[in-house]
Amino acid sequence: MIEIDRITKVYEGQIAVENVSMTVETGTITVIVGTSGSGKTTLLRMINRLEEPTSGDVRINGDSTRSVRPHILRRRIGYAIQGHGLFPHHTVARNIAAVPDLLNWPRDKIRARVDELLALFSMDPAQFRDRYPAELSGGQQQRVGVARALASRPDLLLMDEPFGALDPIIRNRAQEDLRRIQQKLGSTIMLVTHDMEEAIRLGDRVAVMDGGKLVQHGPPAEIITRPATDFVANMVGDVERPLRLLSLIPVIEVMEDGRVEGAALSTQASLRDALSACLWTGRAEVPIERDGVLVGRVTLDAIRARIGSHA
Repeated sequence: MIEIDRITKVYEGQIAVENVSMTVETGTITVIVGTSGSGKTTLLRMINRLEEPTSGDVRINGDSTRSVRPHILRRRIGYAIQGHGLFPHHTVARNIAAVPDLLNWPRDKIRARVDELLALFSMDPAQFRDRYPAELSGGQQQRVGVARALASRPDLLLMDEPFGALDPIIRNRAQEDLRRIQQKLGSTIMLVTHDMEEAIRLGDRVAVMDGGKLVQHGPPAEIITRPATDFVANMVGDVERPLRLLSLIPVIEVMEDGRVEGAALSTQASLRDALSACLWTGRAEVPIERDGVLVGRVTLDAIRARIGSHA
């Protein structure tokens, strides 16, 4: 568990982060969202002491980060940034192994961890282990960057605009990969973004920063339906709000009996996924499956009714 307790950062008389407090529960994703200059990256960097707080405290599992030397602290905290920061003259395997090497893990343990993470990110170890970053696509580089941050099984993973350099299609896939892997590993993640869509899609909780202050912190549905300030409401966007809310509602909430033809969605899919499937294929309904077995359908009329109830 991460406890941020009244943390403040002042640069030459200018307040960058002001008296921010929040708790991040173990095994969750918290997304910090805000415009440029809102203090979100400074807040993130104070957690691993890349920036030293002017006042306040950060505690990880009850222990103050001030009680640990910064370089030791950072070996316990994964850090992934936009552009991935891979070492260009090191292979994929050596990049991922960077922190385990510093921690003097045995060679066989390092190799096993590298292969485990590559497989987890759907990158065949035999195919990718010995490649160099320049031989990878942008999406593959991003996956290696996150794998490197996870390599030493850190207490916490910090991510600063990790998907900002990716095109929209790859970005969506990268977000899905991160969610899948976080759920599999039970990682605690704090992620900074300027994109409210990304915050809503990824976050178990969303923290909105404005002018160095934390103006709202809560579940995505609360951010969408009950924005605390005009700034939050503008970030959510009135036109997109019902569609964003659909991304939080599983299809099983409006699923009906009946069998229909066509490519099926999983019961884990959202109503937004179902709406996209209907609009893309021109169908009025989409089949739903669980473990490869059809269990029902979702109709366009039911989705529209749900949109109308939140408009």
